[in-house]
Amino acid sequence: MVFFVKIIINLIQMSVRPLLPIFHKFNRLFFASSLVKDTIPIVSVRWSDNRLKTTAGFYKRKNANGIIKSEIVLSKPILKDLSLQDIESTLCHEMIHAWVDRTLMINESHGKNFLRKMKQINSLQNDFQITVRHNFPILRKDFKYQGVCSNCGEKFLYRRRVKNIACKKCCNLFFNGYWNKKCVIVFNEF
Repeated sequence: MVFFVKIIINLIQMSVRPLLPIFHKFNRLFFASSLVKDTIPIVSVRWSDNRLKTTAGFYKRKNANGIIKSEIVLSKPILKDLSLQDIESTLCHEMIHAWVDRTLMINESHGKNFLRKMKQINSLQNDFQITVRHNFPILRKDFKYQGVCSNCGEKFLYRRRVKNIACKKCCNLFFNGYWNKKCVIVFNEF
């Protein structure tokens, strides 16, 4: 019984604003309803579980057997206690990524099409401002590992061990930018 009470209390504390109404509003106002087909979004929109802690949101696209599935995920841990403007700004930012990918059919990150649309939306309203980078408070773990290039000896700090990573400087300098086992980073714990 206590277990279920704790779950209910957590759900009440973790309540977040529904994203779909905001998505439909922005789709109508800024994207000429291009992110919806037959009243159904061509991109799914959801809050993350509690694991997305280092980015406010992301857009991703999958092609499975010729069927394109794409989604926008906003970080519940980062955005749940922030203002509506921060949530709207983040959602609209990710919607621009979806629009560039699904409507314009262009593969770019924060390129000229993204920036043009961002500036256009920012000029059309004053409720929030879309930016390429946010400055929301993010708790990051301390660096736990030190990596050393086995070729040049340069040291790098990491939060976790990364398999088969090589020193970019050495790979560029000695191997035309290609990964080479002579430049592998060896990890030591602090």
